[in-house]
Amino acid sequence: MGKLKFIKKKHSGRGATGRVSVRHQGGEHKRYLRLIDFKRDKKGIKGNVVAFEYDPNRSADLALIQYSDGEKRYILKPEGLNLNDTVVSGQDAEVKVGNALPLEVLPIGTIVHNVELTPSRGGQLARSAGTAAFVAAFESGLAHLKLPSGEMRKVAAKCMATVGQLGNVEWKNRVVGKAGRTRHMGIRPTVRGVAQNPRSHPHGGGEGRSGVGMKYPKTYKGRRAVGKTRKRNKYSNKYIIQRRKK
Repeated sequence: MGKLKFIKKKHSGRGATGRVSVRHQGGEHKRYLRLIDFKRDKKGIKGNVVAFEYDPNRSADLALIQYSDGEKRYILKPEGLNLNDTVVSGQDAEVKVGNALPLEVLPIGTIVHNVELTPSRGGQLARSAGTAAFVAAFESGLAHLKLPSGEMRKVAAKCMATVGQLGNVEWKNRVVGKAGRTRHMGIRPTVRGVAQNPRSHPHGGGEGRSGVGMKYPKTYKGRRAVGKTRKRNKYSNKYIIQRRKK
């Protein structure tokens, strides 16, 4: 993969025209961006865990893998992976923590993370610290997964997934401690809609402390902000067996 880390460029929530396209972003501390092997496409080549690293760009920690052909890559560190452990990916890999296999060869009940939605695209599901998906069933070339949100979803059985639950489970219990730390993370303040003027937000305006003033709260763009906001005709509806928990 060549160079594994480089200085992350700052865009401060602005698009190509220089205008703010994503609000509440900017002013983050200088940091390195690490290239992570989400695809796990180095099939059949054994790798040795040589180091664990903190990554400021995500909640999960990283494991540095030294492969037998000399190449090094970062992967997400699962719970139970230790230094000098061996990991491998491919159809014939053993079902153990850190190994990546197609869903179709995994036994029902296997705990997985970094799951692909499209074969060879790279993992997109269950990538945050402490998360894991659960292989529940198989049906006509599709695997049924229970995701961390509680959603039951069908995924192509040829998609790759890594065995185990992601580490750094206690991450969700962290206390930020002060406002300045969120600024270091690149998170700028969020102003309530009712405190803005009516030109800036649908909730704005009114005399004194006024409420939202409409049946349903809206985003600053005017879209509905509560209830079922998923598109009715979304292409992936047919793959969802059970919606996530409320």
